[in-house]
Amino acid sequence: MPAQNTSTPPRELTVEELRARLDGHGQAHVLAYWDDLDGSGRDRLMSQLARLEPQLASLANAYRAALDSGAAVDPRIEPAVAIALPEHGGDADRALEARKIGEKVLEDGRVGVFLVAGGQGTRLGFPHPKGCFPIGPVSERSLFEVQAQKIRRLARRTGCAVPWYILTSDATDAETREAFASHDWFGLPREDVHIFQQDMVPAFDLEGRLILETPDRVFENPNGHGGALTALESSGALDDMDRRGIDTIFYYQVDNPLVQIVDPAYVGFHIQSGAEMSCKVVRKIDPMEKVGVVAQIDGRVGIVEYTELRDEERYARDDDGQLLFWTGSIAIHLLSTDFVRRVASDAYRLLPFHLSAKQIPTVDAAGVSRKPAEPNGYKLERFVFDALAEARDVCVVETTARDEFAAVKNAEGSESAGTCRAALDAQYRRWLAEAGVALPDEGVAVEINHAFIDGPEDVRAAGFQTLADAGEAVRIAGGRDQ
Repeated sequence: MPAQNTSTPPRELTVEELRARLDGHGQAHVLAYWDDLDGSGRDRLMSQLARLEPQLASLANAYRAALDSGAAVDPRIEPAVAIALPEHGGDADRALEARKIGEKVLEDGRVGVFLVAGGQGTRLGFPHPKGCFPIGPVSERSLFEVQAQKIRRLARRTGCAVPWYILTSDATDAETREAFASHDWFGLPREDVHIFQQDMVPAFDLEGRLILETPDRVFENPNGHGGALTALESSGALDDMDRRGIDTIFYYQVDNPLVQIVDPAYVGFHIQSGAEMSCKVVRKIDPMEKVGVVAQIDGRVGIVEYTELRDEERYARDDDGQLLFWTGSIAIHLLSTDFVRRVASDAYRLLPFHLSAKQIPTVDAAGVSRKPAEPNGYKLERFVFDALAEARDVCVVETTARDEFAAVKNAEGSESAGTCRAALDAQYRRWLAEAGVALPDEGVAVEINHAFIDGPEDVRAAGFQTLADAGEAVRIAGGRDQ
């Protein structure tokens, strides 16, 4: 007979025991409305507080450390060493060799694709997961579908499975799962799509106290894109990668449909350099561009937010008149799986929390939830690029925005759906033109299905000369013929 499990499940805390523990943290105020709650409200609050209480000491320490970091001495910042594109002085032969190495790594099934998709399209006026936002210039395919097409093409080109690990948040998880299920996983094998949530973390008011959003709930927010690395560990995604023989993770964010999944040359440079974490960058031309810069910070590679660059760094130029700090980060990384495990195991030190002052909903004296007019607390967030300082080697590789970066963040203006669709249309036109395919008139939207074509080489290999012969690979507004 199989051995019986005689272990006793842990006893649930009584409210008196929980109150005493919270009081020890200086947080017993979160039970202020206990007597007014019904049974279900008490259950919700007890469940949340029992989950949060073991973390409170560490979170309080992290909160104080983040406050103290604002008084730190300004670091020494120097330009990062980057692998430039050939047109900017890079070695074309080295890039070709890197591509060959990367293609072999991909064909060996050593790369997993990791998408950070926890955000909602609030700024787009789209109250759903941003990955569900329609972005196709003709078809209005969603961001998820465009990226799934790229993974399907990559899998066919390499001849092996390309697992897709998708990080959601509490706000986007259910709808994301529904979107994938209702679209038959966007043509991908079900077993190669892994959806999991990032952790939530409570916010603190200006005195370091937890904030009651409603009488039966403490306010929590997603723990930032740095939490993606800890989620890989806690979700079991890293274990799945180990079983598949994956040792390299391609990381990107959902709002960039131009992302190349996965650039073999980038993988090759990463492997050649012996890097534990790598960054793709675009060349800044205007010193006032609102993009973080990869740089050497006190001798270690890191990212300096554009708001934190001093003027002497922001405007510094070399003898050729080029910006010294030109390496603009676009949140496309490669990471070794061993490195992610090491960072996740020591997250409080290696992925410190940062504070962001916000207007956080809180209850008034009558127990009614209200959003204050001024910031009343701090959200805690981890940044993925803080891990760079722990990496033994970092590889920085240049690309171009027109080829790999067009974020969709705003309803109008820059980084909007309009500018993003225009960037996609322009990329498709370049690919077709490079292969000698006749293009429709300007103003007629063009859209390529990445499951068939994911670059100019694929257009040439397909062999069509007119869009009428492209089949489902290319669509134009108003029809396929031109």
